[in-house]
Amino acid sequence: MASDHFQTLAAPAEFRQKIERSDFLALAFPVTREDEFFAELARIEKRYFDATHHCWAFRLFTDARERSSDAGEPSGSAGKPILGAIDGANVHDAGMVVVRWYGGVKLGTGGLARAYRDTAAGALRDAKRLDRYVYTRFRVRVPFEALNTVYRLIEPPRVVLVSEEFADENVFTFDVRASAAEEFAALLTEKRLATLR
Repeated sequence: MASDHFQTLAAPAEFRQKIERSDFLALAFPVTREDEFFAELARIEKRYFDATHHCWAFRLFTDARERSSDAGEPSGSAGKPILGAIDGANVHDAGMVVVRWYGGVKLGTGGLARAYRDTAAGALRDAKRLDRYVYTRFRVRVPFEALNTVYRLIEPPRVVLVSEEFADENVFTFDVRASAAEEFAALLTEKRLATLR
């Protein structure tokens, strides 16, 4: 996968299952920042206030940031398996909370890890995905005689036309995938088109 392309969740998804009389509910959702994740976690904790545990993990594309919490379960038995499910689904900018209502039967550390991982994976299995790209923005001065040339540069999702302003000086704004930015800049120079800062 290119470093400027990743998949995320298109919409929230959930999966519920019962294991040895304990109820597990996985709630997966798109998220782009830590504060967004923690705000959603607070809403989930409030909504499911009667649950025994609210274990969680998230994985962000920016800075390859990921975190997890066992939220009172034995160390390594919940947060890491949830994060493992997110990694296994190969999604970024995704958060997951697995809510557990204890049913009176101890699962042991291995059993807990499997329960949390499988419940998290269940929510991600059928979740709708969305492709995301990292772009570099270019503002380009375009003389009237070069309009046809500049329109031929558009090639979504690699090169996306964001806006066009027509006046004494025509200015086009492009978003170019980060992996193609250097090549695009060279092409502009070759076509004698000036970029604006």
